Amino acid sequence: MASALPRLGPVTTSSSAASAPANALAVSERSALADLMAQVGPEAPTLCGSWTTLDLAAHLVVRATRPDAAAGIVVGPLASYTEKVMAQVARRPWPELVSAVRTGPPRWSPVSVPALDRATNTIEYFVHHEDVRRAGGSWEPRVLDDGAVADLWAEATRAAGYLLRRSPVGVVFAPTDGPRAGHERLVRKGSRLVTLSGPVGEIVLAEYGRVTRGLEVLGADEDVAAFRAFPR
Repeated sequence: MASALPRLGPVTTSSSAASAPANALAVSERSALADLMAQVGPEAPTLCGSWTTLDLAAHLVVRATRPDAAAGIVVGPLASYTEKVMAQVARRPWPELVSAVRTGPPRWSPVSVPALDRATNTIEYFVHHEDVRRAGGSWEPRVLDDGAVADLWAEATRAAGYLLRRSPVGVVFAPTDGPRAGHERLVRKGSRLVTLSGPVGEIVLAEYGRVTRGLEVLGADEDVAAFRAFPR
């Protein structure tokens, strides 16, 4: 049985070292998520619907190591095969599964190249780390250093067109930290707009429809409601 989620206060995350590899934040988030999974166990809740940490770990391992099955994560007709493989992976001993999450893409995978790991996994592991942190117990947003915020901002704006493609309203990012603090960026056009104003990490989580804290969603009430409700 999983232990209760511990009380988690602000934690500083760093990826600012000048010599850090391109995927430094993806690596650190993957490691931190594995640490947290080991701590809370396989039955802890997440913000991924009904998934437990066991389900989330199986998803991440399939995504990283089973390209034959990973396609079903985004391609509906292949989803049943993906679910079958995830169920097989989930039967592994929990410590082995957590170790596989920590390891990430194997050497033979193109995603093991730091630039590709950054592009495909920086936001993936940041969001899923928060999915476990914020699913139970008490938590506060983490304090991210400038390097981590810059990495998240770059990936969040790059991916915004895809992530927000179903949004019924236009979206403006107005970060209050990082390299673009105090500036606005239109990331989805629309005749009606909402503005996401707050720390970059919270903007990223709002893109994914997750629980946020310290973020303002500004606009007409009906537009804010439409943004919050659209399916991710």
